[in-house]
Amino acid sequence: MNLMIKKIIPSTLIGRSIIIIFVPIIIIVLLTSFVFYQTSWSIISKRLTESVAADINVLVKLINNDLSDNAINIANQDFKMKINIINDKQLLASKFSLNSGILSNRLNQSLSNLKKKFDYDLSNLEEGVLIYIQIDNDILEINVDKDRLYSESAFVFLLWMIFASIILFFMSYFLMSRQLRPLKRLAIIAETFGRGLDAPDIKTAGAYEIRQTANAFNQMRTRIKRFLKQRTEMLAGVSHDLRTPLTRMKLQISLMKDEKAKSELEVDINEMTSMLDSYVSFVKTESPEPIETIIINELIGDIVKTVEKNGAELTIKEKNTIQTSGRQIQLKRAFNNIIDNSKRYAKQIEIILYTNEKDCVIEFNDDGEGIPRDKYEDVFKPFFTLDPSRNKLKGESGLGLTITRDIIRSHGGDVKLSESNLGGLQLKVLLPL
Repeated sequence: MNLMIKKIIPSTLIGRSIIIIFVPIIIIVLLTSFVFYQTSWSIISKRLTESVAADINVLVKLINNDLSDNAINIANQDFKMKINIINDKQLLASKFSLNSGILSNRLNQSLSNLKKKFDYDLSNLEEGVLIYIQIDNDILEINVDKDRLYSESAFVFLLWMIFASIILFFMSYFLMSRQLRPLKRLAIIAETFGRGLDAPDIKTAGAYEIRQTANAFNQMRTRIKRFLKQRTEMLAGVSHDLRTPLTRMKLQISLMKDEKAKSELEVDINEMTSMLDSYVSFVKTESPEPIETIIINELIGDIVKTVEKNGAELTIKEKNTIQTSGRQIQLKRAFNNIIDNSKRYAKQIEIILYTNEKDCVIEFNDDGEGIPRDKYEDVFKPFFTLDPSRNKLKGESGLGLTITRDIIRSHGGDVKLSESNLGGLQLKVLLPL
């Protein structure tokens, strides 16, 4: 039942808003029409049929008094009726199908008061209503003008109600679409900003609640951009300030004569240098870069051609040609990080490119040791490493996958981990088409 209702109800806000406005109007129109038909129309039909029956009674009395000519003149001039007397004929059983409806029922009730055998035909109202009255051995045939029994004002009233409802429907659609236009702009700009693009401020327009939402989004956007700028400047400043003392330390170590102490200090300094390089790489992901159209197949192909294999076998399987938009340098850095991680622990790396309904997918499969399932989320945390010794000389700063996911998410995508069919780790990058 719920599924049927969900299928019937429109998914758009404007569709649901119109339903909320228009369905009660339809119900009111239907109820009003029903009540009008059962009360007002019934009363009007009763009065009209009683008036016709009274006039017919006058005509019958005139005919019974041998004043047929007078009856014909009065019927034609005053009663809007045309009469004809059919001599020596009896009314048989009703040759017309019984009509169901208020007019038929009321006419039947009114003619019954004449206490004479009768029949009537409502099949052709435009030509008039035919009424047959048995008078002794003759039949009085009466053609009653439709205006005597049928009031068009009632149906004009119903048509006006329907016409007004249709006008109200289009007015509601027009006004609601204008009110929802700022919401559509908000959705587009929010999607743009969520993909890491430089979205403009939203112009406040529309109802108070919509303007309040637009202002809240603009304030949120300003705060996020300010926070990102402060973080980038802080990391850049720290990295720059630490390089000077590290350089002095390297010069001092080169003058040391104790080789053992010298070797240990060089390890620590190299570790700090590796960490600073990672900070700089992280800061670069925040630097502005123009958006351009990217063929992912070509980008991955160039990386595989230029990367140092270090004994690893890299293969690419292309199921689709993937075209998207983004920052090419940042995406290249993200894919390089993934391949570097795989090379460190695996000998075979398989890259698969394909698309689905919503995203383009880049799978990186390797035959390495993999990552425990309970660590899938931890490896994306800054400075987290699976290496117990946290040996940064292996190239592990703990920021590689953090930077990668940050870049991918800034493009509106995501990174997911699972087990590879090669026995190691599968890293799946999802990017919007």
